[in-house]
Amino acid sequence: MAAPDFAAQGLLDGLEDEREREARRELLGELHEAGVGLDELRRAVAEQRLPLLRVEVELGGEGRYTPGELAAQVGVEVEALERHRQALGLPVADPQARVLSDEDLEAARRARALSEAGLEEADALEFLRVVGQATSQVAAAVRAMVGESLVRPGDTELELGRRLAEFARAQGPGLGTTLEYAVNLHLREQLRGDVITGAERSAGAILPGAREVAVCFADLVGFTRLGSAVGVDELGAVAGRLASLAADVAQPPVRLVKTIGDAAMLVSPEAPPLLDAALALVEAADAEGEAFPQLHAGIASGPALNRGGDWYGHTVNLASRVADTARPASVLATGEVHDALEDAYRWSFAGERRLKGIKHPVTLFRARHLPPAEDGEE
Repeated sequence: MAAPDFAAQGLLDGLEDEREREARRELLGELHEAGVGLDELRRAVAEQRLPLLRVEVELGGEGRYTPGELAAQVGVEVEALERHRQALGLPVADPQARVLSDEDLEAARRARALSEAGLEEADALEFLRVVGQATSQVAAAVRAMVGESLVRPGDTELELGRRLAEFARAQGPGLGTTLEYAVNLHLREQLRGDVITGAERSAGAILPGAREVAVCFADLVGFTRLGSAVGVDELGAVAGRLASLAADVAQPPVRLVKTIGDAAMLVSPEAPPLLDAALALVEAADAEGEAFPQLHAGIASGPALNRGGDWYGHTVNLASRVADTARPASVLATGEVHDALEDAYRWSFAGERRLKGIKHPVTLFRARHLPPAEDGEE
Protein backbone atom coordinates (compact mmCIF):
# COMPACT_ATOMS: atom_id res chain seq x y z
CA MET A 1 0.00 0.00 0.00
CA ALA A 2 1.50 3.30 -1.11
CA ALA A 3 2.07 5.84 1.62
CA PRO A 4 -0.03 9.02 1.46
CA ASP A 5 1.51 12.38 0.67
CA PHE A 6 2.05 13.39 4.28
CA ALA A 7 3.07 16.93 3.33
CA ALA A 8 -0.15 17.42 1.38
CA GLN A 9 -2.07 16.11 4.40
CA GLY A 10 -0.51 18.87 6.51
CA LEU A 11 1.35 16.39 8.71
CA LEU A 12 4.72 18.07 8.14
CA ASP A 13 3.49 21.59 8.84
CA GLY A 14 5.60 23.61 11.25
CA LEU A 15 8.84 21.72 10.56
CA GLU A 16 11.40 23.93 8.83
CA ASP A 17 14.49 21.80 9.38
CA GLU A 18 14.85 19.30 6.53
CA ARG A 19 16.29 16.63 8.84
CA GLU A 20 13.25 16.85 11.10
CA ARG A 21 10.87 16.77 8.10
CA GLU A 22 12.52 13.64 6.69
CA ALA A 23 12.51 11.96 10.10
CA ARG A 24 8.80 12.67 10.59
CA ARG A 25 7.99 11.51 7.06
CA GLU A 26 9.79 8.20 7.70
CA LEU A 27 8.09 7.76 11.09
CA LEU A 28 4.68 8.50 9.58
CA GLY A 29 5.38 5.93 6.86
CA GLU A 30 6.29 3.25 9.40
CA LEU A 31 3.19 3.96 11.48
CA HIS A 32 0.89 4.00 8.44
CA GLU A 33 2.34 0.70 7.27
CA ALA A 34 1.67 -0.71 10.76
CA GLY A 35 -2.02 0.14 10.33
CA VAL A 36 -2.34 3.54 12.01
CA GLY A 37 -4.92 5.61 10.09
CA LEU A 38 -4.54 9.19 8.94
CA ASP A 39 -7.02 10.52 11.50
CA GLU A 40 -5.02 9.03 14.36
CA LEU A 41 -1.79 10.34 12.84
CA ARG A 42 -3.28 13.83 12.68
CA ARG A 43 -4.34 13.65 16.33
CA ALA A 44 -0.89 12.44 17.37
CA VAL A 45 0.82 15.27 15.48
CA ALA A 46 -1.55 17.86 16.98
CA GLU A 47 -0.96 16.46 20.48
CA GLN A 48 2.82 16.19 19.94
CA ARG A 49 2.84 12.50 20.82
CA LEU A 50 3.79 11.01 17.47
CA PRO A 51 6.85 9.11 18.81
CA LEU A 52 4.62 7.45 21.42
CA LEU A 53 2.50 5.87 18.71
CA ARG A 54 5.38 3.47 18.10
CA VAL A 55 5.01 2.31 21.70
CA GLU A 56 1.22 2.07 21.37
CA VAL A 57 1.61 -0.08 18.27
CA GLU A 58 4.14 -2.24 20.12
CA LEU A 59 2.05 -2.68 23.28
CA GLY A 60 -1.53 -2.22 22.25
CA GLY A 61 -2.27 -5.14 19.99
CA GLU A 62 -4.42 -4.97 16.88
CA GLY A 63 -8.02 -3.82 17.31
CA ARG A 64 -10.18 -6.72 16.11
CA TYR A 65 -13.41 -6.70 18.14
CA THR A 66 -16.23 -4.37 19.03
CA PRO A 67 -17.30 -4.49 22.71
CA GLY A 68 -20.35 -6.56 21.71
CA GLU A 69 -18.31 -9.08 19.76
CA LEU A 70 -15.80 -9.47 22.55
CA ALA A 71 -18.49 -9.83 25.21
CA ALA A 72 -20.21 -12.51 23.13
CA GLN A 73 -16.98 -14.49 22.81
CA VAL A 74 -16.35 -14.32 26.55
CA GLY A 75 -19.96 -15.07 27.43
CA VAL A 76 -20.73 -11.95 29.46
CA GLU A 77 -23.02 -8.99 29.03
CA VAL A 78 -21.54 -5.88 27.44
CA GLU A 79 -22.43 -3.96 30.61
CA ALA A 80 -20.37 -6.41 32.70
CA LEU A 81 -17.44 -5.97 30.34
CA GLU A 82 -17.70 -2.20 30.71
CA ARG A 83 -17.79 -2.48 34.52
CA HIS A 84 -14.65 -4.63 34.47
CA ARG A 85 -12.78 -2.16 32.26
CA GLN A 86 -13.88 0.80 34.35
CA ALA A 87 -12.71 -0.98 37.52
CA LEU A 88 -9.28 -1.41 35.91
CA GLY A 89 -9.22 2.30 35.10
CA LEU A 90 -9.58 1.71 31.36
CA PRO A 91 -11.84 3.68 29.02
CA VAL A 92 -15.11 2.20 27.81
CA ALA A 93 -14.86 1.68 24.06
CA ASP A 94 -17.31 3.03 21.49
CA PRO A 95 -19.90 0.24 20.97
CA GLN A 96 -19.35 0.29 17.21
CA ALA A 97 -15.58 0.68 17.22
CA ARG A 98 -13.41 -2.33 16.44
CA VAL A 99 -10.68 -1.35 18.89
CA LEU A 100 -10.43 -4.28 21.31
CA SER A 101 -7.57 -6.72 20.81
CA ASP A 102 -6.82 -10.34 21.56
CA GLU A 103 -5.12 -9.11 24.76
CA ASP A 104 -8.42 -7.47 25.77
CA LEU A 105 -10.18 -10.75 25.04
CA GLU A 106 -7.86 -12.70 27.34
CA ALA A 107 -8.17 -10.05 30.07
CA ALA A 108 -11.97 -10.30 29.88
CA ARG A 109 -11.76 -14.07 30.20
CA ARG A 110 -9.58 -13.72 33.29
CA ALA A 111 -12.09 -11.30 34.79
CA ARG A 112 -14.91 -13.78 34.15
CA ALA A 113 -12.84 -16.54 35.75
CA LEU A 114 -12.96 -14.59 39.02
CA SER A 115 -16.75 -14.97 39.04
CA GLU A 116 -16.51 -18.63 38.08
CA ALA A 117 -14.16 -19.14 41.04
CA GLY A 118 -16.99 -18.06 43.34
CA LEU A 119 -16.33 -14.35 43.83
CA GLU A 120 -19.29 -12.03 43.99
CA GLU A 121 -19.16 -9.35 41.30
CA ALA A 122 -18.70 -6.60 43.91
CA ASP A 123 -15.64 -8.42 45.29
CA ALA A 124 -14.27 -9.04 41.79
CA LEU A 125 -14.68 -5.37 40.90
CA GLU A 126 -12.93 -4.31 44.10
CA PHE A 127 -10.05 -6.62 43.23
CA LEU A 128 -9.85 -5.17 39.71
CA ARG A 129 -9.85 -1.62 41.12
CA VAL A 130 -6.85 -2.50 43.31
CA VAL A 131 -5.08 -4.04 40.30
CA GLY A 132 -5.91 -1.01 38.17
CA GLN A 133 -4.63 1.46 40.75
CA ALA A 134 -1.43 -0.49 41.43
CA THR A 135 -0.56 -1.08 37.78
CA SER A 136 -1.33 2.54 36.93
CA GLN A 137 1.30 3.58 39.46
CA VAL A 138 3.76 1.05 38.02
CA ALA A 139 3.12 2.37 34.50
CA ALA A 140 3.64 5.95 35.69
CA ALA A 141 6.93 4.95 37.31
CA VAL A 142 8.09 3.28 34.10
CA ARG A 143 7.04 6.35 32.10
CA ALA A 144 9.01 8.65 34.39
CA MET A 145 12.05 6.37 34.21
CA VAL A 146 11.83 6.16 30.42
CA GLY A 147 11.41 9.91 30.10
CA GLU A 148 14.55 10.57 32.11
CA SER A 149 16.70 7.84 30.55
CA LEU A 150 15.64 7.57 26.92
CA VAL A 151 14.84 11.12 25.83
CA ARG A 152 18.06 12.71 24.55
CA PRO A 153 18.82 16.23 23.39
CA GLY A 154 18.68 16.60 19.63
CA ASP A 155 16.47 13.56 19.06
CA THR A 156 14.28 13.54 16.01
CA GLU A 157 10.79 12.09 16.41
CA LEU A 158 11.92 9.05 14.44
CA GLU A 159 14.91 8.38 16.71
CA LEU A 160 12.88 8.83 19.87
CA GLY A 161 10.00 6.75 18.56
CA ARG A 162 12.27 3.87 17.59
CA ARG A 163 14.12 3.99 20.90
CA LEU A 164 10.89 3.95 22.90
CA ALA A 165 9.47 1.13 20.80
CA GLU A 166 12.65 -0.91 21.22
CA PHE A 167 12.51 -0.41 24.98
CA ALA A 168 8.87 -1.55 25.05
CA ARG A 169 9.65 -4.55 22.87
CA ALA A 170 12.71 -5.61 24.87
CA GLN A 171 11.59 -4.78 28.41
CA GLY A 172 7.81 -5.26 28.26
CA PRO A 173 7.88 -9.06 28.80
CA GLY A 174 10.43 -8.69 31.60
CA LEU A 175 8.27 -6.08 33.31
CA GLY A 176 5.37 -8.51 33.38
CA THR A 177 7.63 -11.21 34.84
CA THR A 178 8.88 -8.80 37.51
CA LEU A 179 5.31 -7.92 38.50
CA GLU A 180 4.35 -11.59 38.67
CA TYR A 181 7.43 -12.31 40.80
CA ALA A 182 6.66 -9.46 43.22
CA VAL A 183 2.97 -10.34 43.53
CA ASN A 184 3.75 -14.01 44.19
CA LEU A 185 6.29 -13.16 46.89
CA HIS A 186 4.00 -10.68 48.64
CA LEU A 187 1.11 -13.13 48.45
CA ARG A 188 3.28 -15.89 49.89
CA GLU A 189 4.39 -13.69 52.78
CA GLN A 190 0.85 -12.53 53.56
CA LEU A 191 -0.58 -16.05 53.42
CA ARG A 192 2.26 -17.28 55.63
CA GLY A 193 1.36 -14.59 58.15
CA ASP A 194 -2.31 -15.60 58.03
CA VAL A 195 -1.47 -19.25 58.56
CA ILE A 196 0.87 -18.56 61.49
CA THR A 197 -1.62 -16.23 63.15
CA GLY A 198 -4.39 -18.79 62.63
CA ALA A 199 -2.21 -21.51 64.09
CA GLU A 200 -1.54 -19.36 67.16
CA ARG A 201 -5.26 -18.85 67.69
CA SER A 202 -6.05 -22.55 67.23
CA ALA A 203 -3.28 -23.67 69.56
CA GLY A 204 -4.11 -21.02 72.14
CA ALA A 205 -0.42 -20.93 72.95
CA ILE A 206 2.90 -19.65 71.70
CA LEU A 207 4.06 -21.63 68.67
CA PRO A 208 7.35 -23.56 68.83
CA GLY A 209 10.27 -21.46 67.61
CA ALA A 210 8.74 -18.11 68.55
CA ARG A 211 11.03 -15.53 70.18
CA GLU A 212 10.33 -12.56 72.40
CA VAL A 213 10.83 -9.39 70.37
CA ALA A 214 9.64 -5.82 70.15
CA VAL A 215 8.07 -4.86 66.82
CA CYS A 216 7.49 -1.37 65.39
CA PHE A 217 5.56 -0.19 62.34
CA ALA A 218 5.93 3.43 61.20
CA ASP A 219 3.58 4.69 58.47
CA LEU A 220 3.50 7.90 56.47
CA VAL A 221 0.34 9.86 57.22
CA GLY A 222 -1.81 10.61 54.17
CA PHE A 223 0.45 8.76 51.70
CA THR A 224 -2.49 7.44 49.66
CA ARG A 225 -4.02 10.90 49.41
CA LEU A 226 -0.62 12.32 48.49
CA GLY A 227 -0.48 9.93 45.55
CA SER A 228 -3.46 11.65 43.94
CA ALA A 229 -1.86 15.08 44.26
CA VAL A 230 1.75 14.59 43.13
CA GLY A 231 3.55 12.77 40.35
CA VAL A 232 4.83 9.24 40.71
CA ASP A 233 8.43 10.50 40.76
CA GLU A 234 7.70 12.68 43.80
CA LEU A 235 5.79 9.85 45.46
CA GLY A 236 8.69 7.50 44.84
CA ALA A 237 11.11 10.05 46.27
CA VAL A 238 9.04 10.25 49.48
CA ALA A 239 8.99 6.45 49.84
CA GLY A 240 12.71 6.29 49.14
CA ARG A 241 13.43 8.96 51.74
CA LEU A 242 11.41 7.01 54.33
CA ALA A 243 13.54 3.94 53.63
CA SER A 244 16.69 6.02 54.08
CA LEU A 245 15.48 7.56 57.35
CA ALA A 246 14.45 4.15 58.70
CA ALA A 247 17.84 2.68 57.81
CA ASP A 248 19.57 5.54 59.63
CA VAL A 249 17.75 4.92 62.93
CA ALA A 250 18.00 1.13 62.75
CA GLN A 251 21.21 0.74 64.73
CA PRO A 252 21.92 -2.63 66.39
CA PRO A 253 20.18 -4.31 68.07
CA VAL A 254 17.35 -2.67 66.08
CA ARG A 255 16.94 -4.12 62.59
CA LEU A 256 15.02 -2.66 59.63
CA VAL A 257 13.04 -5.65 58.40
CA LYS A 258 11.43 -4.07 55.35
CA THR A 259 9.83 -0.99 53.86
CA ILE A 260 6.63 -1.29 51.85
CA GLY A 261 5.79 1.97 50.14
CA ASP A 262 4.48 4.11 52.98
CA ALA A 263 5.55 1.92 55.91
CA ALA A 264 8.69 0.68 57.63
CA MET A 265 8.92 -2.35 59.93
CA LEU A 266 11.63 -2.55 62.61
CA VAL A 267 12.35 -5.29 65.12
CA SER A 268 14.58 -5.54 68.18
CA PRO A 269 15.16 -8.20 70.85
CA GLU A 270 14.94 -5.35 73.38
CA ALA A 271 12.20 -2.73 73.62
CA PRO A 272 14.17 0.38 74.76
CA PRO A 273 16.40 0.73 71.66
CA LEU A 274 13.37 0.13 69.42
CA LEU A 275 11.36 2.82 71.17
CA ASP A 276 14.31 5.20 70.85
CA ALA A 277 14.52 4.38 67.14
CA ALA A 278 10.78 4.96 66.65
CA LEU A 279 10.90 8.35 68.36
CA ALA A 280 13.98 9.32 66.34
CA LEU A 281 12.28 8.25 63.10
CA VAL A 282 9.16 10.33 63.81
CA GLU A 283 11.36 13.32 64.67
CA ALA A 284 13.44 12.84 61.52
CA ALA A 285 10.31 12.87 59.38
CA ASP A 286 9.20 16.13 61.00
CA ALA A 287 12.64 17.61 60.36
CA GLU A 288 12.22 16.98 56.62
CA GLY A 289 9.82 19.94 56.46
CA GLU A 290 6.29 20.56 55.29
CA ALA A 291 6.78 18.84 51.94
CA PHE A 292 7.35 15.49 53.69
CA PRO A 293 4.42 13.66 55.34
CA GLN A 294 4.45 13.08 59.07
CA LEU A 295 4.87 9.61 60.51
CA HIS A 296 2.90 7.73 63.12
CA ALA A 297 4.28 4.62 64.77
CA GLY A 298 3.12 1.70 66.89
CA ILE A 299 5.08 -0.71 69.09
CA ALA A 300 4.15 -4.05 70.62
CA SER A 301 6.23 -6.71 72.32
CA GLY A 302 5.76 -10.44 72.63
CA PRO A 303 6.45 -13.73 70.84
CA ALA A 304 6.90 -13.76 67.07
CA LEU A 305 8.14 -16.28 64.51
CA ASN A 306 11.03 -15.49 62.18
CA ARG A 307 10.77 -16.99 58.69
CA GLY A 308 13.01 -16.01 55.81
CA GLY A 309 14.09 -12.80 57.51
CA ASP A 310 10.52 -11.60 58.13
CA TRP A 311 8.47 -11.84 61.32
CA TYR A 312 4.96 -13.23 61.82
CA GLY A 313 2.32 -13.71 64.45
CA HIS A 314 0.01 -11.85 66.80
CA THR A 315 2.67 -9.42 68.04
CA VAL A 316 3.45 -8.29 64.48
CA ASN A 317 -0.23 -7.81 63.64
CA LEU A 318 -0.76 -5.93 66.90
CA ALA A 319 2.10 -3.49 66.23
CA SER A 320 0.69 -2.76 62.78
CA ARG A 321 -2.78 -2.03 64.17
CA VAL A 322 -1.37 0.16 66.93
CA ALA A 323 0.45 2.23 64.30
CA ASP A 324 -2.82 2.70 62.41
CA THR A 325 -4.34 4.15 65.59
CA ALA A 326 -1.54 6.59 66.39
CA ARG A 327 -1.95 10.29 65.69
CA PRO A 328 0.45 12.05 63.30
CA ALA A 329 3.95 12.59 64.75
CA SER A 330 3.30 10.25 67.67
CA VAL A 331 4.47 6.83 68.88
CA LEU A 332 1.94 4.56 70.58
CA ALA A 333 2.87 1.48 72.56
CA THR A 334 0.91 -1.31 74.15
CA GLY A 335 0.41 -1.65 77.88
CA GLU A 336 3.08 -4.36 78.07
CA VAL A 337 5.71 -2.04 76.59
CA HIS A 338 4.60 0.81 78.89
CA ASP A 339 4.75 -1.36 82.01
CA ALA A 340 8.25 -2.59 81.20
CA LEU A 341 9.61 0.91 80.48
CA GLU A 342 7.43 3.12 82.65
CA ASP A 343 10.29 4.98 84.31
CA ALA A 344 12.46 5.39 81.21
CA TYR A 345 10.07 7.55 79.14
CA ARG A 346 7.31 10.10 79.57
CA TRP A 347 3.94 8.47 78.99
CA SER A 348 0.37 9.62 78.46
CA PHE A 349 -2.62 7.30 78.53
CA ALA A 350 -4.17 6.97 75.03
CA GLY A 351 -7.16 4.85 75.94
CA GLU A 352 -8.31 1.30 75.59
CA ARG A 353 -9.07 0.47 71.95
CA ARG A 354 -10.62 -2.31 69.98
CA LEU A 355 -8.35 -2.95 67.00
CA LYS A 356 -9.22 -4.75 63.79
CA GLY A 357 -8.22 -8.42 63.90
CA ILE A 358 -7.27 -8.26 67.61
CA LYS A 359 -9.56 -10.28 69.88
CA HIS A 360 -9.38 -8.26 73.09
CA PRO A 361 -9.28 -4.49 73.72
CA VAL A 362 -5.76 -3.07 73.84
CA THR A 363 -4.52 -0.50 76.35
CA LEU A 364 -2.36 2.12 74.65
CA PHE A 365 0.09 4.78 75.81
CA ARG A 366 1.84 7.55 73.92
CA ALA A 367 5.60 7.59 74.46
CA ARG A 368 7.85 10.67 74.61
CA HIS A 369 11.39 11.29 75.72
CA LEU A 370 11.88 12.28 79.34
CA PRO A 371 12.63 15.99 79.72
CA PRO A 372 16.31 16.82 80.25
CA ALA A 373 17.35 16.66 83.89
CA GLU A 374 17.93 20.04 85.46
CA ASP A 375 21.30 20.94 86.97
CA GLY A 376 21.81 19.17 90.26
CA GLU A 377 19.39 16.33 89.47
CA GLU A 378 20.59 12.79 88.94
